[in-house]
Amino acid sequence: MSDAQEARLLEELNRLRQENELLRQKLDALVRRLFGVKSEQLDKNQLLLLLQEAETPGAAMGKESAPEADLAEPPRPSKASPQKPKGRTPRLPEHLPVIEEIVEPEPVKAAPQEWRRIGEEVSERLDYEPARFLRRRVVRPKYVKRDELDAVPLIAPLPGCLLERCVVTPGLLAQIVVSKYCHHLPLYRQEAIYWSQNQVWLPRQTMAEWVGMAADWLKPIYRQIREDVLEDGYVQIDETPIRYLEPGHGKTKLGYLWTYGVPKADVVFHWETSRAAACLDNIIPGDFSGTLQSDGYQAYRSFARSRGETIVIAGCMAHVRRKFYEAKEQSPSVAGWILRQMQHLYAIESKLRETRAGPNLREAIRGSQSRMIMNRLNRALVRLKTSHRFLPRSMMGAAIDYALGQWSTLLVYLDDGRLEIDNNLIENAIRPTAIGKKNWLFIGEAAAGERSAILYTIIENCRRRGIDPFRYLKDVFTRLPSMTNWQVKDITPKAWASQQRTVVLQAVA
Repeated sequence: MSDAQEARLLEELNRLRQENELLRQKLDALVRRLFGVKSEQLDKNQLLLLLQEAETPGAAMGKESAPEADLAEPPRPSKASPQKPKGRTPRLPEHLPVIEEIVEPEPVKAAPQEWRRIGEEVSERLDYEPARFLRRRVVRPKYVKRDELDAVPLIAPLPGCLLERCVVTPGLLAQIVVSKYCHHLPLYRQEAIYWSQNQVWLPRQTMAEWVGMAADWLKPIYRQIREDVLEDGYVQIDETPIRYLEPGHGKTKLGYLWTYGVPKADVVFHWETSRAAACLDNIIPGDFSGTLQSDGYQAYRSFARSRGETIVIAGCMAHVRRKFYEAKEQSPSVAGWILRQMQHLYAIESKLRETRAGPNLREAIRGSQSRMIMNRLNRALVRLKTSHRFLPRSMMGAAIDYALGQWSTLLVYLDDGRLEIDNNLIENAIRPTAIGKKNWLFIGEAAAGERSAILYTIIENCRRRGIDPFRYLKDVFTRLPSMTNWQVKDITPKAWASQQRTVVLQAVA
């Protein structure tokens, strides 16, 4: 064998070894994702274990900080130990209605005149009555004036009438919507439940028409929420895939629910049949100026460039952290050091939330504390990249490339106290849709996606405001037929929750 052939074989062997290593890393990551623990939390002991491996990050990073500083305990918000409640904690919630039942002994029933009551034993138990259907008969008398017998009769309008000659009431419509979009019960399951438990036959086709009617009635509220979200100038945004049925083909196609909102405030779902950057033109109006916070999906950057300098893209530290967490098996010490720096950043944010710091204070503390950590982390990542220590296609190499590619957007939150360090709050808003689509699998058609977006928006905003969605929807469906468009702003979940608090305070006073 010639030297040239031997060199080619060695080169091929090295290539196959590298490919085998990359495939093993991807397989391990897939197995952990399917069967491993989903939480990415790392406590102090886990980080120290990673940092104490034989491999040290200093060779590639240089000595950016003293070991004592890296291994020091990150600042943690002080948490008071839970206090044991004084006295006996009530076993049953006090707000529940009470139904009193008096049980007399049989001898007393037989001869009550022979017995004298000297006391009582009171026992409380938790009971439940299943929901029930009823026939609501509305009688509207007709009147005419005694001296105008030929005039048109006077009759009161039908309350809560959503559609002419429609038998559904606001209460039943609210129940169907909440069951599907809050409790994730598909219409075919509701059909079976109502028939088997109540002997009421409600075909799923009829309920689907009612759901569409509900979305049409709620569309003005949806638009008002959208206006309120976009006027703040800071929006978090993300998207999730949902399959929909293509009529006439019997196949499903992939659509997307784009979700955007203000942290700890309202959120909006928007339906599109694609994930292209052009979809953002239908979501973000042309006069919007401010900050969009998102993950590393390139469509957001392309959209921002198309709008000039009116839109700033802020990155998500959680997505960067997640990639290093997945790569920690490849290089425990390097991943442990990087995750440790990120843990310092999140400890600062936790303390700011605990003290309810305002935007100005958040910006000042981030500038004095977080920026120093970000600079140290950036220098380490650049050294790791230029040292070619990790293959670009490896888990660690991909994590380093992703972090450096997003770095300019990751720094944006340091200069704006309104911004969050990551996009997790908007991802949390998407989670209910993930549970729902596991049950109903796909949306009936593309047009139904818009209706789902409207109803998911209403339900999620009720959840964020601590509102019972059934009570809210029943009240809104009752009031909407007699309201004007100018009054819609008074029945958004935000306004409705404020009204309910006022009513409670007035009742207490």
